[in-house]
Amino acid sequence: MEKIIAALWAPPHEPREDYGARLLTSLPQALHAAGARGIRLNIRDSVVAPGEALVQQWQNPQQAAVAQFWLPSANARFRAGIDAVLAAHSAWFAAWLVCESTIIANTAHPPRPSGPACATRTWGWSQASFIAFRPDLSRDAVIEHWHGHHTRVAIETQANFEYVQNLIVRPLTPGAPAYGAFVEECFPLAALDQPEAFFDAVGNPAKFKANLDAMMESCHAFLDFTRNDIIPTSQYDYAFLDATASEGPPQAKDHA
Repeated sequence: MEKIIAALWAPPHEPREDYGARLLTSLPQALHAAGARGIRLNIRDSVVAPGEALVQQWQNPQQAAVAQFWLPSANARFRAGIDAVLAAHSAWFAAWLVCESTIIANTAHPPRPSGPACATRTWGWSQASFIAFRPDLSRDAVIEHWHGHHTRVAIETQANFEYVQNLIVRPLTPGAPAYGAFVEECFPLAALDQPEAFFDAVGNPAKFKANLDAMMESCHAFLDFTRNDIIPTSQYDYAFLDATASEGPPQAKDHA
């Protein structure tokens, strides 16, 4: 199985909150019917509006939603149905093949379905980060810092209860922005507009400063801040759809 991250752009005149609500009504089921598994949606809605100050923007307009899912093969030959679904649910979409690394699994607030075909919004909120790496560093140097140093900093300085790193292997669609990775981290709602809650330092100014300084120093060591798109989102997990499938995912049948 291969993991795909897809960024979705809303139609020009549709408010992103309305767009996100519309996606929830049909996109997960359509992706599942086309063969996707382990589906997760991240949308920008009114719940995460207090976190607007956290947004970092490169793309203009900026993506309004993210779809994450797995396929037996990301090869374009076997992806046509998936691409058609994404195109039908967006003004434009971009997709990447990624390598997932779950640093902190969400065991504190695991997502639960509210019915046989409906996901419940995951507790808290999710920071969906499309990040670019510094152009003056080699890919090996970036990964060495990211995995060897920054991962520890992100765990120790933040109130994140889920932390998933997705290193981009290659773009799957023409014109996809040249990001280096997609990172998802989940936080309590208070962290949307309370920096001390974000950095796990409520009521402790000294700890807040130390955690903020450590995070900023580490980020500047490997990220290109001019090419990041970081958005607060509400997370909806549809992995439960896989248990209701009467058959396994479609298999890629072809010869090399």
